[in-house]
Amino acid sequence: MKDVPESLALRESLRDRCEQVADRIDRSVPMTKDELEQVARRTLEEADLPEAYLGWMMVMISSAFWRHELKSIPPERRLFLLPHCLKHAEGCPADYDEFGMNCKECGACSIADFRGIAEEMGYRVLVAEGSPVVLKIIVGGYVDAVVGVACLNVLEKAIDKVLLAGIPCMAVPLLSSDCRNTRVDEPWVDQMIRTPYEPAQQQTRSYVHLMRAAGDLFESERLESVVPRTRGTAPFGDGQLNAAKVAAMDAIEATEHIAYDFLTRGGKHSRPFITMAAYDAMTGGDCTSTAGAEAVKNIPPAVLRSALSIETFHKASLVHDDIEDDDGFRYGQPALHKEFGIPTAINVGDYLVGMGYRLISDRSAMKGADASAQLDVLDCLAAAHTRLGEGQGAELIWRDAADRKLSPLDALKIYALKTSPAFEAALFSGVRLGMQKDGESVSEESVEEYRQAIRTFSRNLGVAFQILNDLGDFAGDDDNKLAAGGDTFGGRPTLLWALALQTLDDDAKARLMHLADPDCGVSNQARLSEVRRLYEQAGVFETAFRLVDKHQERAEAVADSLQPDAFRRLLYFLVDTVLERPEIKTPSVVSLGIVAPTA
Repeated sequence: MKDVPESLALRESLRDRCEQVADRIDRSVPMTKDELEQVARRTLEEADLPEAYLGWMMVMISSAFWRHELKSIPPERRLFLLPHCLKHAEGCPADYDEFGMNCKECGACSIADFRGIAEEMGYRVLVAEGSPVVLKIIVGGYVDAVVGVACLNVLEKAIDKVLLAGIPCMAVPLLSSDCRNTRVDEPWVDQMIRTPYEPAQQQTRSYVHLMRAAGDLFESERLESVVPRTRGTAPFGDGQLNAAKVAAMDAIEATEHIAYDFLTRGGKHSRPFITMAAYDAMTGGDCTSTAGAEAVKNIPPAVLRSALSIETFHKASLVHDDIEDDDGFRYGQPALHKEFGIPTAINVGDYLVGMGYRLISDRSAMKGADASAQLDVLDCLAAAHTRLGEGQGAELIWRDAADRKLSPLDALKIYALKTSPAFEAALFSGVRLGMQKDGESVSEESVEEYRQAIRTFSRNLGVAFQILNDLGDFAGDDDNKLAAGGDTFGGRPTLLWALALQTLDDDAKARLMHLADPDCGVSNQARLSEVRRLYEQAGVFETAFRLVDKHQERAEAVADSLQPDAFRRLLYFLVDTVLERPEIKTPSVVSLGIVAPTA
């Protein structure tokens, strides 16, 4: 379903049809992936064309949807993304750095031509194949729109979240995905780049201002303003603290300084975003409106402190997880226990836990929340923290046990405990604080209704996310795996492992158990290959994807039952962005069509 129409005449005809279709769609809110797919399928059926063009049509309709909004963004606030595979593979003199390819204007390919036009108009230009730096550039506040050229595979994976966030985004698909000397409809690219600037007010709601606000919370000055240090001022720049600098400071101040420094080091800040977005959804949605940039400045201190608290708990768990797994690095720097030693790292993690609770319990600082809301948020965070400890404890006990047997139900229970509480705490905190209306009391029944719905939604979202994380281990995903097989070699209890043990015959099961032993006498590459073969034999990949679909359907059913509409849209946004399906390239999965294109 990722074929490109062969003739230019057909592509042009379909592009015109897509623009007509897009002009009939309500542009006040971004389309979800499901909505976009439905529109694309219907358009293909009306044109009596094969389903193979579905991915291409989804890109065309999405680009047509955003083309009017793109005009309202000045070129200097646009990012132009180009793929390195447009270059001539032989003899290309360009070098690469962390931002992509440093293209030289040698005239050998069209990259320099497109780049020259874009830069002359004021665009920021990035030559990098599906680089994750794109969303970071947007969230960092450098650009407000993206135009790009890429193959359908990359468009599906790299630009999808940008679209869902409500950021104007247009793309021209490459005519092939072979990644060498490929081609593109160059007049289309030229026309897209030259989209004129026509000052106008934003029409489509966007989460980008909330994303930026969540990231800004952890900039040093902003963090200090929301939760000032109690042991002095920051002695060093963001994320630059090391053992030598700590040794030179006052010993009483050191723990606080290490903790604050670690909070500023990095991360996606998805939990603070969820809290602020949930609050905004319950209070009118101003932060996603045309006035979003100003509205985020009015988020009450109680919401900011709750958002900070949840991230503080998360950062504490990372410190402890790195110790438990003996991971060497975090955010591109030595893990805290590698830099400062295990005892100090444990203590810093404990400090962050205390800091998280203090952020909520300080009555004088929780402005914008009455006592009952404050208590409800605190209770939710405590329950989430407890369940997280239970889930992590179950995983550690299983990992260190001699018997590696595990049932699928037990694996799912661990997932629900480890992953779901963070989603639940972030959502419930924002919703509960958003229910507060100018001193009016909130009934316990309404609070409990949202609490239970959010718990059910979060449990299903968290379980589905964790299953996809397991599957990503066999795809070698870029987000959190440096190489495929980390879960297998790390001895973590996964649903894939449990499904295989449940399905395989005794001989195959015994072989799988043998491969779990790091001293089994088989190289890591051979171990991974054989584990993959046994998983395919047991059909675990297909079963896992079906379970993801089931839990996603349950999460969406909860979303459909909740009001206001802005909160329902947020829940669907989380489903669409969190549950990004990795592509496991095995014959069984591909032949069954379980990994379907989503963009």
